[in-house]
Amino acid sequence: MSDATLWAALADPHRRAIVALLLERPRPVGGIAEACGLSQPSTSKHLKVLRDAGLVRVRQDAQRRVYALDPAPIAELDAWLAPYRKLWSASLDALGRRLDETATPAAPGESSDEETEAPSLKD
Repeated sequence: MSDATLWAALADPHRRAIVALLLERPRPVGGIAEACGLSQPSTSKHLKVLRDAGLVRVRQDAQRRVYALDPAPIAELDAWLAPYRKLWSASLDALGRRLDETATPAAPGESSDEETEAPSLKD
């Protein structure tokens, strides 16, 4: 499958929700429809797009069709994203170092969670 087909299949939020459900475990169409709040015909259309993109597999279990995630295309996307992950990782590490440098340590006995009260003025 082409990268464009995979990205197009994952562009829809309902299909991403289905992929997230199938990450937990294989599910029948009815279970996917119920969990996503979709009609069964709508769910079947989304599953067809995911199946055509190679993201899910289907097996027959008596009268039910059970869908499972196919990890191979996800691994391809992961490999494609790897250089970008390194970019973000380096940026986040630099941000963490900067925050550590600018953090003001609390004085002994002081907690950052405690609110300080102004002294009361009495006549």
